[in-house]
Amino acid sequence: MNSIWRQTAQLPQFDPLQSDLKSDVLIIGGGMAGLLCAFRLAQTGVDCALVEADRIGGGVTQNTTAKITSQHGLIYHKLIRKFGIERARLYLEANQRALEEYRALCRNIPCDFEEKDTFVYSLQSRKKIHQELDALNRLGFSAELAEQLPLPFPVEGAVKFRHQAQFNPLKLMAALSRDLRIFEHTKVLELAPGRAVTHGGTISADKIIITTHFPLLNKHGGYFLKLYQHRSYVLALNSAPDVQGMYLDEDEKGLSFRNYNGLLLLGGGSHRTGKGGGGWQELEQFARKHYPNAQMVSRWAAQDCMTLDGVPYIGPYARGTAGLYVATGFNKWGMTSSMAAAAVLTDLILERENPYEELFSPSRTMLRPQLAVNGLESALGLLTPTVPRCPHMGCALRYNAAEHSWDCPCHGSRFREDGALIDNPATDDITLSHRPRP
Repeated sequence: MNSIWRQTAQLPQFDPLQSDLKSDVLIIGGGMAGLLCAFRLAQTGVDCALVEADRIGGGVTQNTTAKITSQHGLIYHKLIRKFGIERARLYLEANQRALEEYRALCRNIPCDFEEKDTFVYSLQSRKKIHQELDALNRLGFSAELAEQLPLPFPVEGAVKFRHQAQFNPLKLMAALSRDLRIFEHTKVLELAPGRAVTHGGTISADKIIITTHFPLLNKHGGYFLKLYQHRSYVLALNSAPDVQGMYLDEDEKGLSFRNYNGLLLLGGGSHRTGKGGGGWQELEQFARKHYPNAQMVSRWAAQDCMTLDGVPYIGPYARGTAGLYVATGFNKWGMTSSMAAAAVLTDLILERENPYEELFSPSRTMLRPQLAVNGLESALGLLTPTVPRCPHMGCALRYNAAEHSWDCPCHGSRFREDGALIDNPATDDITLSHRPRP
């Protein structure tokens, strides 16, 4: 099924590229990050073009839960431990600024923007809640302890952020995209310094921004080691409670809750792409137990790029790739991260200083525990003697019976049962000699 956003928004359609083109800036990827980059650059008078292999908003953005918040789980205690007070404060500030940018942008655009409080709860550890509150206090942010939540289970406690927000992302994209130079169904086949080759023509650009979810180029930046992908699932339920806020379990395998237009959006069932997990079955079991009168009206799944340290990669693609920029690794927080990325990349394109450039730098250290996990998964995928193989780097694909797809546990590429590409980093379809039985 399509997500609620896809069912309730009408996006404009754009023609594919049909001739060579020159632009000061080229943006590759038409999700929220790419579109916001194009919008901000156009506002400053920069000549820019955006190309999208399918339809704008047709990838990760259409499957988000669309929370606009600087509360990204119980992250600030971890950020202080990893990076220190100042960098943790910069991360909070960057995301709070992103929230304010959305608030201003959505003021005159009908995109169902609503101010809501957010809560990250713990089912088992009151200590984690107090650690996060202490961390936020050290950062000068006014968070609160909540002990009673309108959820169908008791919690040890929750961290509450006031005045965060939720919206319909595709309605915003529809409004912002109308006056931009966009080419849909325009897949980049080859990328070289200052040049992108597509089926419809070659685009020459002084600077190129890649916002394709997982970056295109393997030989620069080490993104195949710095990123892995994670799937999560959503049910939209009718005749379910209004929880009057946005809620998330601090455990990555836990549940999330928010409402939209009379529906309860229940999220969870998460797992690394290509691995087993609860999926929709876990959510359906929960709904039957706790919301027996509810009816499912839609369901969908999201796929997110996760970084080694929990902070996105935004900035120059790699050392030695002058004029090439990237925004990726949003760690399930794509809405605020997209806005933060647009702000950082606009300043870099215009050669202005940005206070968050170093924080988000893709060239920061890779020496994190997750690097070993990613390396091990890649080794196992390469050594597993089965077919089919992923065309990205040759890892063995695994069949996902719940979603009827072939998934790569190494880097997260996904393919339909007929071999057609669903999710990158792979750029080509696969050829299957047989189909699995249902």
